[in-house]
Amino acid sequence: MKTTATARWVLVSSVLASSMVFIDGTALSIALPALQADTGAGGADLLWVTNGFSLPLAALLLLGGGLGDAFGRRRVFVAGILAFILASVACGLAPGVHALIAARVAQGVGGALMIPGALAMISTYFGPAERGRAIGTWSACSVLATAAGPVLGGLLARAGLWRWVFFINVPLAIFALLVLLRKTPADQPASPAPRVDWWGAITVTLGLAALTHGLIQGSKPGHNGFLTWGAVVLGVLALLAFLRLQQVSPHPLLPLGMFRSVPLTAASGVSLLFFMAFHGMLFFLPLNLIQVQHYDPALAGLSQLPLMALLILLSRFAGRFVDRHGPRLPLTLGSLVTGAGFWLLTWPGITRGPADFAGSFLPGLLLVGAGLGLTATPLNTAVIGAVPPGQLGLASGINSTLTRLAGVLAIALLGPVALVSFERSLEARTARLNLPVEARLLLKQEAVKMADAQPPSKLRPADQADVKTSIQLAFVDAFRRVAQLAAGLCGLAALVAFRYLKSVPTALGAPPLASATH
Repeated sequence: MKTTATARWVLVSSVLASSMVFIDGTALSIALPALQADTGAGGADLLWVTNGFSLPLAALLLLGGGLGDAFGRRRVFVAGILAFILASVACGLAPGVHALIAARVAQGVGGALMIPGALAMISTYFGPAERGRAIGTWSACSVLATAAGPVLGGLLARAGLWRWVFFINVPLAIFALLVLLRKTPADQPASPAPRVDWWGAITVTLGLAALTHGLIQGSKPGHNGFLTWGAVVLGVLALLAFLRLQQVSPHPLLPLGMFRSVPLTAASGVSLLFFMAFHGMLFFLPLNLIQVQHYDPALAGLSQLPLMALLILLSRFAGRFVDRHGPRLPLTLGSLVTGAGFWLLTWPGITRGPADFAGSFLPGLLLVGAGLGLTATPLNTAVIGAVPPGQLGLASGINSTLTRLAGVLAIALLGPVALVSFERSLEARTARLNLPVEARLLLKQEAVKMADAQPPSKLRPADQADVKTSIQLAFVDAFRRVAQLAAGLCGLAALVAFRYLKSVPTALGAPPLASATH
């Protein structure tokens, strides 16, 4: 089947729309310190700035694909782009952190409609002979957008323009919309229209939101225990209700019967464990580099380029290896190498900044990049290769959902660990300084900001300097704890891969690389 002009325009619009999501995620991670300084956000607020987007994206991704099938792929794709761009503008104009979090939630809903639509449109307009090349082009552009995000975010944060992380979506979205509306035909209604599992989408979203809220709220000093535990219980009950609905629904959002396959369940477990570790560290590393190590935001963004370069360079090699030998060895080895990289990141204390980068953070980042390059493509292949050919589309959606769900769980679980670890370390370190009672109370209130906490202004300059050092060391302690847990998660991922992924077929090929990384 010859590629038509319409198909080429579909590919252009899909690349532009998807790039907004990938750039947004990695650029914002570098801009978070500037955002915090500008808005006065606490550590828990920063967790929600990230999870406010990731949670609806992960929870509604499969629903977005189902809505496209039911109401028209172009129609839902356009709706997703419109929702995403309006929410992006709201993010950029947000007067405070709570308004920003609300706009990020709307962004996540738009992304959940947009991402499945991009791949569905490509699959619709490209025939089997051309589809692989088109998806490969989409994947390569998505990886480039992901790699460019930290650099762009660093440059914008350095210029005091962190809000432009959101505004840069506007021209991309407008062009993608013009292409879709002018160059692609309107949808033909499906007959009969597929049914949509609305209750499944509602319960899984409620469950993840309540559980995340309870865990993050519980890490705050002086939190209301009843409300905190009530949110956790509500989240667990809602998730159990979701699982029950998936068992009895004639059109489930997530067919649980697929997970009778041991290889699919194991590959899904590896994906969750591995990317929980990766996304958790990706959140806290820029905070460490910029707020504690005093890196320029642009340099902090550039520091991630070696990681991205190794991901790109090794993914092709890992794909060829999987085609010949299966995913077990690269998944086991890649998880172990990544875990070793996270463990190396526990070593640096307070450094001299970029001058010490080569001997402090670079070795760990190189190992993380190498491990990610060895793991990303084989993990995709393991998930896709564990299902029959007739379920490839659903398996690809599950794979993409899992990687984003891992990001949600990373913030929900590792974030509170970091907040509690920071507060306790700061209290222990400042207890030796013999500070006045009033200063200790003020510092306890400041602890919610983590590394952006400021010493009480009424202290003597020498005491202020000691408190500032204690704040930095306390954040290093919290970062080390997160890195240790990330290394442990990678170790568990390696164990699951080695034990259970022995006989996964690999002839079906891997889905897009970008879906496995962000």
